[in-house]
Amino acid sequence: MRKTFGEKIFVAFDMFVVGVLCLVCLYPFLYAIFVSFSDPNELARVSGFVYKTAGFSLDAYKNVLHNYQIMNGYKNTLFIVVTGVLLEFIMTVPTAYVLSRKNVLWRNGIMMFIVLTMYFSGGMIPTYLVIRNYGLYDSLWSLTLPVMLNAYNMIIVRTYMSGIHDSLSESAMLDGANHLQIMWKLFIPLSKPALAVLVLYSGVGHWNGWFRAFLYIGKASKYPLQLVLRNLLIQGSELSMLNNVSTADHDFVLATLKQASVIVSTLPILFIYPLLQKYLVGGIMIGSIKE
Repeated sequence: MRKTFGEKIFVAFDMFVVGVLCLVCLYPFLYAIFVSFSDPNELARVSGFVYKTAGFSLDAYKNVLHNYQIMNGYKNTLFIVVTGVLLEFIMTVPTAYVLSRKNVLWRNGIMMFIVLTMYFSGGMIPTYLVIRNYGLYDSLWSLTLPVMLNAYNMIIVRTYMSGIHDSLSESAMLDGANHLQIMWKLFIPLSKPALAVLVLYSGVGHWNGWFRAFLYIGKASKYPLQLVLRNLLIQGSELSMLNNVSTADHDFVLATLKQASVIVSTLPILFIYPLLQKYLVGGIMIGSIKE
């Protein structure tokens, strides 16, 4: 069917609005890229919007990648992400499997208590006292052990598993399989989209987390990457990242260092998303409306 003139105008207007929204969303990231690769001397001469690199220099990335705080933050964050995702996977999958079975005693009551934790918590100070009394203060485990089970992620996996037909588990039981074998050999392979979402949400949450580290970590040597980045952005002058860079105004040198740090800390998690994209598109929305 041929579109009328009014429909063409409407589609063109929609495309313009979407294009503007995309530009608004992308520009901060493009700005960080342009500034991070810019020469501070040339950047000092730029006024208004930065829409391309001002000169070209890798000094900012050299300083960032040779900075002990950044590299140590990377090491701490990798430990937090790996252990956090593994612990959450170990806790979430069995819980979701049990609560997805319709013949489990007190299933709805247990589910209600788990959902309540999404809306009510003990508060910042009581949680801090618990962390301290259990000897977890100033330990990287304080960032993973207290959040081993995320109610929202568990509900996603449980909802998806609820859509797996009971006949599969009943057939496996007739062949002599126990619940652990059914969960491991049937439900986990069939729940890859939901588990991909679990890994993605958990990994991104641990990677981007800084506030818990701000509360529970006292030693700078144990700071995760995002807390190091926060200190750089807020207290950049206190970090020793200006070695061998004194040819331009201090503020512009610091600006390139800040944006290079943003890019360095963002790229790893951006590379993970495309690897899980096919699982996200493949079934998570279907799983979210089952039962």
